[in-house]
Amino acid sequence: MKIPTITGVIDRRILLNYRIDPDVLAGVLPAPFHPVTVRDSAIGGICLIRLKSVRPKTCVPFISIDSENAAHRFAVSFEQDGIAKEGVYIPRRDTSSLLSSLTGGSIFPGEHHHSAFSVRETDTEYEVRMQAADGTTIEVRGSADGQFPEDSVFEDLEEASAFFERGCLGYSRTSRPGRFDGLTLKVFHWQVSCLSVADVRSSYLKDTRIFPAGSVVFDHALLMLGLEHEWHSEEDLCVS
Repeated sequence: MKIPTITGVIDRRILLNYRIDPDVLAGVLPAPFHPVTVRDSAIGGICLIRLKSVRPKTCVPFISIDSENAAHRFAVSFEQDGIAKEGVYIPRRDTSSLLSSLTGGSIFPGEHHHSAFSVRETDTEYEVRMQAADGTTIEVRGSADGQFPEDSVFEDLEEASAFFERGCLGYSRTSRPGRFDGLTLKVFHWQVSCLSVADVRSSYLKDTRIFPAGSVVFDHALLMLGLEHEWHSEEDLCVS
């Protein structure tokens, strides 16, 4: 579904990144997606993003919304019209915005679950909790003064940053089997820092019916603050 270009500010974005057994993830992903690997690990995780002043680009600035949002996502490759591409597959989106959830992707990008968010922040400390009506939960607590972990599958912050910047094209699961909403995130001045995580939980990634024990391991977290951005609609990806 084509939607207008959306503009706004990424007030805060936390990327919780995990390394995943690629064979397990291959069994979870729908066609036509395949895992992208980094040193033999598939990559997935959660984007926790607070958006401010979000509006269709054609609207006047005072017509806008602020919201907390979460997206479970996996780095994938796929083929479209005979062209090999990479991006992210998003099986689930959650939002604090009732408008975004009710419009079903017709105004704001992607179909969303309406969920409750609890946020506590200081200049350096971050705590975000999400509770969905269906029982899906996310929790993270961390500080912005962290160093990039030595045991990460990525060599350093710069390599991780470049990897996730390339993953700007996302395809979201929809209520129609075989159809995925396409969206490109354009961040005008991409900049990330390390977030040292003291506690992180995801009921979805911990569901052993989907991901057997030990197949998903937390790798690192990235933090982005105060960045202007746009969402650009892409043609739906459809498979039969």
